[in-house]
Amino acid sequence: MGCTSSKKQRMSKSEKAMKAALLIQRWYRRYMARLEIRRRTTWNIFQSIEYAGEQDQIKLYNFFNSMMTHFSVDNANQVRIIKAFSEEQRRSLSAGTIMSDEMEAEDKELMNSIDPDSISVSSSYKGPHVTFPITQNSVFALLQAFKTKQVLHVKYLLQLLHECRRVLRQRGNINRATTAIAHQLTVCGDLHGKLDDLYMIFHKNGLPSVDNPYVFNGDFVDRGNHSIEVAIILFACFLCSPNEVYLNRGNHEDHMMNLRYGFIKEIMRKYKEHATKVIMMFEDVFSWLPLATVIDDKILVVHGGISDDTDLEFLQTVDRHKFVSVLRPPGSMKMTTVDIQQLEMNEIQEWKQMLDILWSDPKNIKGAAPNSFRGGGCYFGPDVTKDVLDAHNLTLLIRSHECKPDGFEYTHDNRVLTIFSASNYYEEGSNKGAYVKILDNDLNPHIVQYVAGSTSRRKITFTQRIGKLESSALHSLRERFLACKPLLTKEFQKFDQENKGLISPVDWCSAMEAVIGMDVPWRLMRSRLVQTAPEGLVIYQSTFHDLTFDRHQDETIMSVTETLYRHKDILETIFRIFDKDNSGFISMAEFEEACSILMRHATIPLLESQISDVARSLDLNNDGHIDFNEFLEAFRIVDQDSLLKSPDSENIIDDGIEAQVAEDTPVKVVSTKGQEESVTS
Repeated sequence: MGCTSSKKQRMSKSEKAMKAALLIQRWYRRYMARLEIRRRTTWNIFQSIEYAGEQDQIKLYNFFNSMMTHFSVDNANQVRIIKAFSEEQRRSLSAGTIMSDEMEAEDKELMNSIDPDSISVSSSYKGPHVTFPITQNSVFALLQAFKTKQVLHVKYLLQLLHECRRVLRQRGNINRATTAIAHQLTVCGDLHGKLDDLYMIFHKNGLPSVDNPYVFNGDFVDRGNHSIEVAIILFACFLCSPNEVYLNRGNHEDHMMNLRYGFIKEIMRKYKEHATKVIMMFEDVFSWLPLATVIDDKILVVHGGISDDTDLEFLQTVDRHKFVSVLRPPGSMKMTTVDIQQLEMNEIQEWKQMLDILWSDPKNIKGAAPNSFRGGGCYFGPDVTKDVLDAHNLTLLIRSHECKPDGFEYTHDNRVLTIFSASNYYEEGSNKGAYVKILDNDLNPHIVQYVAGSTSRRKITFTQRIGKLESSALHSLRERFLACKPLLTKEFQKFDQENKGLISPVDWCSAMEAVIGMDVPWRLMRSRLVQTAPEGLVIYQSTFHDLTFDRHQDETIMSVTETLYRHKDILETIFRIFDKDNSGFISMAEFEEACSILMRHATIPLLESQISDVARSLDLNNDGHIDFNEFLEAFRIVDQDSLLKSPDSENIIDDGIEAQVAEDTPVKVVSTKGQEESVTS
């Protein structure tokens, strides 16, 4: 009996140990599942904010078109301002439509207006010197110079751009690349001015050469702080190895996108009095970039995607140079519906082909549908991918255009590969970068991932990184709440008939969806964004607690400021258009006129004196004009929400997550092979 009792006791300890291990494992899986949901929710916020901005950029065209169509403007200055955009757009769209004998005259006029030879290099200049033809030593010198934050002299930059333009004009719309010589080829996705990522790629994969060819798949500029340097290095590599470096155009190699997303601003900051010349040359060079690359007649590389209308033979015939911006159909700025119907169908087809190539995204749908999330291009389904690839005897589509957490993603039965090369795109730790190597023995893609950045940065845990990303995403989201405060308050009050300041969580979510217009899981986010009364109702005014503009305390001025903030990105783009000399300044009168146009278009009843008060308050140094820094300073947000000040917090986004990570609930994770795996919570 004693032996039997002892055996039972030993088995009991073993069982306890096993149960303890299972409980720990179960807790850990649930904990990681919660983190995964938080990561995906944060990612969704970042992406929704990014794409909402792209929608606004396309709406900007409709804004000015509406000005011309519906407004009876008495003020001559307002007419001039509205026409300024129309003239800019018409000039951009008409570029390249002239005959070949007139093209030479255009070239001469461009070079005479820029004339890099008229610019002297001071003896005090310590930066890199560029001679032509470009050699690998020149490329290496540029790489070393940019590592130490040197700026290439404007004379050399203009000469480089002119030479690049000369070579690009001789190229067709579709590059033809092969792995037959080097037995390999590397494809890189979006870089967006992130110089560290380009250095990382070259460090891991080597500089372009006869034995190491590259395809750079668009979006070299905008968003990042070193767009000029990235473009210079890529163009220098192209001129050094024109048969081994292939450059595709992206949707950000577009003058109107550059006005909004930072590239024009960077040029103005770094090249000051020569900014106009640099902008003109970049604008022209971008319009000459090829649209696609075909590798070994089997792999198609385009920036955005395809549609059910994509025809590579037709795309090869498009006059790409005339589309300095592809956001609107050619000639539509001031045309009526009848006029548009009278346009040559070939011209409309050209525009549509380019728009789809640069702006489209793959989705698990059937056929093709308008890309409502971005506002341009289309969504294309697996059937469209199969039809287009099979029609051209292709096996794979490599595209970029979308940031992915792992730097890449397979879709459409592994026939579409998205590659994105800018790591830490939304925030430090938000995503990996990647490039793909194509080897000639099988033409199968081999993915290489990385994260660029200083090795001296403090190591943080996965939980801390998620908390930091979450805080940044929530702050960006709450900024939009403040911008839309009047509209949100009005929407909340629809559900608060008794004016108690309380509404149900469902009604709060409905109001947020209706006003913010972003694909955000409001139910999951609610506990981090708003306070709840003991009875479970939402105190909807707490949506705006501890989040205010730090200037303009007067209530009337605050109302105007909130209205302007809602349109601040559009206004900044408009200001860059008005600033014809790229001086970085606009007069008080121009600012007031621009705001007057905006208010009239939005049918907001504001007095001219109120707009004048805002203009004067923006002029921080009282010098009689407003620079962009002063303008943006007016909308600096003060956020004292303690919830957003704890990036290391392990609090779950919402109690509702508990239901989603309940026992035996699978969380899908995409593996490196593009297949879905399940992690049981």
